Amino acid sequence: MTLLHPDRLFPVDPTTRAIARSLFATVETAPIVSPHGHTDPRWWGENPAFGDPASLLVQPDHYVLRMLVSQGVTYAELGIGPGAEPDPRKVWRTFAAQYHLFRGTPSRLWLDHALSEVFGIHARLSPETADAAYDAIDAALKTEAFRPRALYERFGIEVIATTDSALDDLAQHRAARDGWTGRVIPTYRPDAVVDPEFEGFAANLDRLGAITGCDTATWAGYLEAHRLRRACFIEMGATATDHGHPTARTADLAQSDAAALFDRVRGGTCSADDAELFRAQMLTEHARMSCEDGLVMQLHAGVHRNHNTAVFRAIGRDRGFDIPTQGAFVDALKPLLNAVGMDPRLRLILFTLDEDTYARELAPLAGVWPCLRLGPPWWFHDSFEGMRRFRQLATETAGFANTAGFNDDTRALLSIPARHDVARRVDCAFLAELVTSHRLDEDEAFAIAPQLAHGLARAVYNL
Repeated sequence: MTLLHPDRLFPVDPTTRAIARSLFATVETAPIVSPHGHTDPRWWGENPAFGDPASLLVQPDHYVLRMLVSQGVTYAELGIGPGAEPDPRKVWRTFAAQYHLFRGTPSRLWLDHALSEVFGIHARLSPETADAAYDAIDAALKTEAFRPRALYERFGIEVIATTDSALDDLAQHRAARDGWTGRVIPTYRPDAVVDPEFEGFAANLDRLGAITGCDTATWAGYLEAHRLRRACFIEMGATATDHGHPTARTADLAQSDAAALFDRVRGGTCSADDAELFRAQMLTEHARMSCEDGLVMQLHAGVHRNHNTAVFRAIGRDRGFDIPTQGAFVDALKPLLNAVGMDPRLRLILFTLDEDTYARELAPLAGVWPCLRLGPPWWFHDSFEGMRRFRQLATETAGFANTAGFNDDTRALLSIPARHDVARRVDCAFLAELVTSHRLDEDEAFAIAPQLAHGLARAVYNL
């Protein structure tokens, strides 16, 4: 028995399927370029052994958590928060007993891939197979072959970017460079010091000032602190920034008005409207900085994070209660684009959770503004159907060249090869359909496939 059919995600039509197979054969084992993700830098710096199957595959995965919680499983039963179950085997059994809930979801594809391709487990996870799977995974995790750096090499990763706070000391990135040839680079994520509604914002600004030696009580000193931190990230190999904002709104205030806004924000007297305007202004300020230092910007907008206030207060972020919101980009991005959008030094990659914007807003924007690229389907749309919808809605207006290839955007190390496998299969299937419908020559499809697999990501992220 195998958990993975060799023709999974390929077209049903035999002629189209044959072309998809041939295309996929050229990229199946190509290097993995992972320019945006959330793996723990400590994995690469310290190369620790993973603890147990539950802490590796269940507890950190917000896709898994949200499905189980939606069906009445408590966080405590999953070993998280107040009253947490201390036995990881019991947590794993709870997960296995509910594995049927993931039928038809991308999580099922990723998990099956990890079980079969990484651990050699070919029996479907269930209450009956839970203990055998646990024992096999637990035994593997005790070996050197399953430490993070060994898995990096086994998976064929060429480069992987983490996402790091502007306040991070990057010590793990320095450690990763010591005696190891893997390429792990940081990404500058300034949310904690640009979002007035971020917890501990005032203290974060104080810390930013202490780290940089800048006077972050002033607008000029605050901006200089960002420039210095960005320079530190660049020194450690960073090629990009990442901005996780509630909306894509940008602003281009006169500097005197921006300074006055900063004073209100810094003093803790700003309104919700002021907070949104400040985030908007800082996107434009970071775009200007990118024109200076070359860091590629990524904007992940349109999600209501921590929708369940009680869960956020009890056990923190990234526990499944993040919900997509309606997106808007045309008017929202206009101030930034009119300020620096024609500068050839700027590159801004856009991500959305509102698929309605692909054809109506994002593809037309990226199809004309030279600084813009479309990021791949993100989060809730990182799936077979989501990837197909993206190609169908965006390609006719933006083409392939105005997209950023694929990035896995994950904190789950074992799902990285699975996610790239899915993306490559979907893209090869899409290209095959263009060939059989005579919209693309076959040789063109073979030229495009490696670009979608890794070439565009390398180019767009300056890797």
